[in-house]
Amino acid sequence: MLDWQQQLAGVLAVAGWLAVLAAAAIRLRRRWDAEANPGRREWSRKLVHIGTGLVVPIAWGMGIAREIALPAATLVTLLAAVNHRFRVLPAVEDVGRHSYGTVAYGAAITVLLWACWPDHAATATAGVLVMAVGDGLAGLLGPVWSSPSWAVLGQRRSLLGTGVMAAASSLVLALLASLAGGPAWPALVGIALAATLLEQVGVAGVDNLTVPLGVAWLWQTLA
Repeated sequence: MLDWQQQLAGVLAVAGWLAVLAAAAIRLRRRWDAEANPGRREWSRKLVHIGTGLVVPIAWGMGIAREIALPAATLVTLLAAVNHRFRVLPAVEDVGRHSYGTVAYGAAITVLLWACWPDHAATATAGVLVMAVGDGLAGLLGPVWSSPSWAVLGQRRSLLGTGVMAAASSLVLALLASLAGGPAWPALVGIALAATLLEQVGVAGVDNLTVPLGVAWLWQTLA
C-alpha cells in the first residue's frame, strides 16, 4: 500500500521545482530578448532542458511510486506536445530550427519510467541526467566560444560542444555510479562516448530520445 503522505510530499516537491523552473525560464527569456541577443535565444529553453532532468532524481529520492510517476510523465509529455503546437510557453520552445526535442525528451523520460521504475531507478536516472546535463551544457557553452565545427545531416556541431558533452556525461555517470553503484569506470567512459556519438545526430531533436534510451540500455547492460 502506498504511503500517501510520502507520495504527496514527493509530488509537491516535483511540482514546486517545475514551477520555479518555469518562472525562471520566463524571466530569463524576458531578460535576454531573442531579437536583440540572438546568440542567447535558446538560454531559457536550455534552462528548462537541464532543470527538467533533475525531476527524476528528485522523484527517486522522494520515493515517488510508479503509479504516480508514470501517469505524470505521460501527462507532461502530452502538455509538451500541445505547447510545441500552440506555443503557450514560448520560453520552452524558443528555438531557431524545426525541432520536436521537448516532446522527444518527455517521451524518453516516460519510456524509461515505464521500463525501469522503481526497481532500476539508477538506470532511468543515468539516461535522463546525461541528456539533461551533458547535452544541456553543450548547447549552452558550444555557441559561446568559436571552435572548429561540422555538420551532421544539416545539424551544426562544434568541437567545444562535443567536448563538453563527453566531459559532462562522464562526470554525471561517475557521480551516479559512486552514489548508487553501476558499471566500472572504463564502461562509464564508453557510455559517455556512445552518448556523445548519439548526440551528433540531432535531426528534429531526435537525440533527446536516442541519447537517454541508449545510455540507459548501456548502463543496465554493463552494470
